[in-house]
Amino acid sequence: MTLRFDVGARMTLLAIAVAVSPQASAQSPSIGTPGLYRPNQALQTPPLRVEVLDGTRLRDIETRAIYRLVGIDTCAPDQTALLGRQPWPCGTMAAAWLVRATLNKWVACNTLRDENGEHLARCAAADHADIGADMVRDGVAVTAPPTERDPPIRAYASAEQEARKAYRGLWSSTFQMPWEFRGSPQRRAIAAIGQQGAP
Repeated sequence: MTLRFDVGARMTLLAIAVAVSPQASAQSPSIGTPGLYRPNQALQTPPLRVEVLDGTRLRDIETRAIYRLVGIDTCAPDQTALLGRQPWPCGTMAAAWLVRATLNKWVACNTLRDENGEHLARCAAADHADIGADMVRDGVAVTAPPTERDPPIRAYASAEQEARKAYRGLWSSTFQMPWEFRGSPQRRAIAAIGQQGAP
């Protein structure tokens, strides 16, 4: 009985992961020429169990491979946001959201490419057809700045617009964009202000 349930769950995740990336059938997920069709090409990882490293990174508990959610960014682990005068740990909250979405659930990831020893991927779980999109929609993540290699993902831009209009999650608070926070020499000062509250 358990075996049948696991196989069914894996097949559901397989279908979800294919839906996550409509271009997957026409483009190599990691290396190769864009637009090059390859017969019998694997579209995504087999379902896996993961541990959460931070708001955007997951590690396969079996192979130890790291998957980073592409197209989104979250607060750094030590970053805070301010809701009125009350600071809250937006980096911790993003990681907690990801733990809740993946704990004791099968996860399937569609790897777009490898970078710095990590698989840049779009991932799905039983309750989330696209984990990155749902994080953005819930206001725990923001869309990452587009680059030449990573153009904007329309579904994520739409989800962010929805979250902003509803003042959901981060959008209800004052916060610094994660990439600006990480690159700022005043990073520790910003964290200290968050702990003390606004003047």
